[in-house]
Amino acid sequence: MVTTTWAPVPFGSGFGVDNLPYGVFRPVAGAARVGVRIGDHVLDLAAALRDEVFAAPSLNGFLARGRAAWRATRAEIVALLTDPAREAANAAHLYALAEVALQLPFEVADYVDFYASEHHATNLGRLFRPDSDALLPNWKHLPVGYHGRAGTVVASGTPVVRPCGQRKAPSDDTPTFGPSVRLDIEAELGFVVGAPSALGSTVGTGDFADHVFGVCVVNDWSARDIQAWEYVPLGPFLGKSFATSISHWITPLEAVEAARVATPTQSPEPLPHLRDTERWGLDIDLEVELCGTVVSRPPYAQMYWSPAQMLAHMTSNGASLRTGDLFASGTVSGPEPGQRGSFIELTWNGAEPLRLPDGAERTFLEDGDVVTLRATAPGPNGTRLALGEVTATIAAARA
Repeated sequence: MVTTTWAPVPFGSGFGVDNLPYGVFRPVAGAARVGVRIGDHVLDLAAALRDEVFAAPSLNGFLARGRAAWRATRAEIVALLTDPAREAANAAHLYALAEVALQLPFEVADYVDFYASEHHATNLGRLFRPDSDALLPNWKHLPVGYHGRAGTVVASGTPVVRPCGQRKAPSDDTPTFGPSVRLDIEAELGFVVGAPSALGSTVGTGDFADHVFGVCVVNDWSARDIQAWEYVPLGPFLGKSFATSISHWITPLEAVEAARVATPTQSPEPLPHLRDTERWGLDIDLEVELCGTVVSRPPYAQMYWSPAQMLAHMTSNGASLRTGDLFASGTVSGPEPGQRGSFIELTWNGAEPLRLPDGAERTFLEDGDVVTLRATAPGPNGTRLALGEVTATIAAARA
C-alpha cells in the first residue's frame, strides 16, 4: 500500500511521503532555511517542527546530530504529513517550489571523487591504452579516487564556465593555453557525510550508515584536454576542479532501502577491511539529457565498488571524516553503448559523434549546451523515488 499524505502530491511525482529529501530554500520574503520536498512543495522544517537547527541556510547542523536523530526526525516528518488532523496547523508551512529559490543544500567540507565503474574504467583503458590491459593492476584491489576542490562544488542551475588551461595534443610540439575544447560530463551519485570520525581512526564498511546521511546526483565536469596533459604522474587537478554540480535535494539513506542490492561479483575478493557484507550496492537508474534529448541511461547497479567500500578505503589510513564531506562514485557506465555516463565514452573519444534530433552533432560540449542528469530509485510498495536532477548551461570561457 502506498503511504498517503494530506500534502498535495501529483500522481507519479516521485516525491511522495516515502521520499522526503532535504534541501535549502529561500522564500520570497525571509531567510534561507532547511526544508523537505513533498510533491511540488517544500515543507519549512523550522516552522513545522519548531527546531532552530532547520532555520540555518545549510543542513550541516542537522547532519552533525547523527543517525539516531536523522531517523527520529524522518519519523516525525512522516507522522506530521500523514496525519489529517495536523493539516490545518501545518499547511501554511508548505511553499510551492515555483515560489522559492533553491540553494546549495550543505556546506561542503571535503570532496573526494572515485572511479568505481568497471565499465567506465575499462572503456577509458581501451581508449588510451589499446595495447595494454584496460584496467591498471590496482583497480580491482581498491576503489581508486582523488581529492577534489570543495570550494567549486555548486548547486544545480549554476552556469558552468568553460575552463581555460594548458593542453598539448599528441600532434603538437609544445603546449598551449586557452579554453578547453573537450569539455565533458561525468554522471555520478554523491554521498553526503553527516557524523564525523576522529583523526587516526577508521570507518568500516559496516559503519557506513552511521556516518553517511544521504545521496545526491552529481555532475563532475571534466576538461579532457587539460586533464590528459596534466594528470601524469599525480592525477586529476585543473581539468576537474573548475566545477562539480550537485542536485538541490539530499535523499536520506533510509529512503533508498528498497534500492539496496549486492555489487557485481568482486574477483579477486577484496582484502578484509574492504569486504561489504551489508550489500550497499544501489539499484538506481540515471539519465543524461543533452539539449532536451536523452542520450544515455547509466545503471548504478553495475558499479563494481559500493559506497560503503569507498568510505572504508577513504578512512583506512586514519583520515578523518567531517560533517559535510562529499564523496562521489565516479562516472556511472553500464555495459551497453547507451549506458555510458560521459561523452568521451558515448562518442568514443570523438570518433563517433552524437547526432541530435535537429541534425546537430556533438563530440564534446559547446557553449550554450544544457546538460541535465536525473536519477530514480525503487521505493517501498512498488513506488519509484526521484532523487532530483542536476542541470547546468555551458557558458563561454572568460578572458
